[in-house]
Amino acid sequence: MQGRRYPFIAREGLLLIAAAVLLAAWFGYSGDYPLSLAAAMAAVLLYFVFRDPERRVPASALGVVSPVDGIVTELETVDSGALQGDAHRLVIRVSVFGTYTARSPVEGTVRSLASAAAEDGGDYATNALWVQTDEGDDVVMGFRRFLLGLPPKSFARYGERLGQGQRCAYLRLAGHVVLHLPIGSRVSVRVRQRVKAGSDLLATLPSHQRQLGDG
Repeated sequence: MQGRRYPFIAREGLLLIAAAVLLAAWFGYSGDYPLSLAAAMAAVLLYFVFRDPERRVPASALGVVSPVDGIVTELETVDSGALQGDAHRLVIRVSVFGTYTARSPVEGTVRSLASAAAEDGGDYATNALWVQTDEGDDVVMGFRRFLLGLPPKSFARYGERLGQGQRCAYLRLAGHVVLHLPIGSRVSVRVRQRVKAGSDLLATLPSHQRQLGDG
């Protein structure tokens, strides 16, 4: 499930890049070459900021793919995950040269963290995305350390179904992504390992492990 086709540039940046290109052309036509060069360099910089290339998602049932380009900085087991209880916690430092768009780690349905908090009084971050698989495994992706204080923007709605590796949010230069996985998951990455959004597997969910054992 890949969703709609997207351009190589994240749509949020198309107008900014187009404006920089037009300014470069206008200043060049007017003979103001220094400003034309500056605008052209700004267009190139914006291209690298907003680039959103296609990625080949691995054929791994209930595998957890990396939501971003970056480096794994923390791996630990916590006794109070995003949805309460034991969980694996993975932190990925987002690469400044990575993609502008985050991808869903698993295939499943977007659930409401606010609703979960109302049910059991839990404390949930508002800048997080909860995806529940068909087997009932919960994966929560959160963001932190925002450049210029601008938080990421999710374009996945509550109740919407996301495919594994499907685009789901604009990172907007977020510094880190934090993943909470079910405690029975088999983590397959290590600290300081580089990962690519939508392409590299981080873990395998426990439901899939049970299916393999039953087969």
